[in-house]
Amino acid sequence: MKAVTVNDDQTMSWTEVEQPVAGAGEVLIRVHATAINRADLMQRRGFYPPPAGASAIMGLECAGEIAAVGSDVDRWHVGDRVCALLSGGGYAEYAVAPMGSVLPIPAGLSFVQAAALPEVFATAWLNLFIEAGLKPGEKVVLHAGASGVGTAGIQLCKSFGNPCFVTAGNDEKIRACIALGAAAGSNRNEGSFLEKALAFAGAAGVDVILDPVGGTYLEDNLKLLGMNGRLVLIGLMGGSKSEIELAMLMMKRLRVIGSTLRARPIAEKAQVMGQLEEQVWPKIATGEIQAIIDTVYDIKDINKAHDQVASDTTLGKVVLSVTAV
Repeated sequence: MKAVTVNDDQTMSWTEVEQPVAGAGEVLIRVHATAINRADLMQRRGFYPPPAGASAIMGLECAGEIAAVGSDVDRWHVGDRVCALLSGGGYAEYAVAPMGSVLPIPAGLSFVQAAALPEVFATAWLNLFIEAGLKPGEKVVLHAGASGVGTAGIQLCKSFGNPCFVTAGNDEKIRACIALGAAAGSNRNEGSFLEKALAFAGAAGVDVILDPVGGTYLEDNLKLLGMNGRLVLIGLMGGSKSEIELAMLMMKRLRVIGSTLRARPIAEKAQVMGQLEEQVWPKIATGEIQAIIDTVYDIKDINKAHDQVASDTTLGKVVLSVTAV
């Protein structure tokens, strides 16, 4: 089969590699489309190696057809249209996934649309509703609101009754986020988000913040949280170190939660995917929640696609088409 490989100069090529085989509890997927995540850009540069036992090929999600099933797999059959959350291997003609990380493609969606779902909706659902325990009516701040996770989070908040505020890189992105369901937002290139976010929060503060930025936002995040507020850190784009006011954590009974998805045990990922299928997939099938796609590239144009994601100009996902289907 062919897959994307990384050259010594960090450019990428579509080349021949060995095809994976489905083991016990796994399925082999003929990949029709995959999508780019920022973790892929980090892995390409050598900063985010795959977990032990995972494919060294980039790609944390895919959509396609079941090509083979391993032993102990009873739900899936050859020919089923599916999308999957992966620990790696999506940038290829074939990928292997644990059966619990695989979901049916929601009715009416193409392979390209389905490829934009697994990673961002699993990340947003895990961190908002499982880690932070988000309850109806609680207020949320989503940093990087125009990202794939951000656009998924906005729609989940709107659908499950949670007003949300976003930060993003320009006014056009803020307007797009508001059109998706955000209540208000702040352009990060016009200074601190704190004043506008406090106006959104009101005297009680916000309940949950989902943050891929980290260090540079920590102080303002803690000021913004209300009593029993939860800050979920899912990235370190703004640095990994910052001073923290411990008295504020104690007085407001705050929780700071560090979270990653990729290296979680298979059983935990299966729990997330099961909740998505039950709670979110029906809303996608009706069109209430959508896959937000910025651009679709042919997999052979992988270098251009990565450059676009790195440019921070995208709204939602950049998807890679692997076949013409």
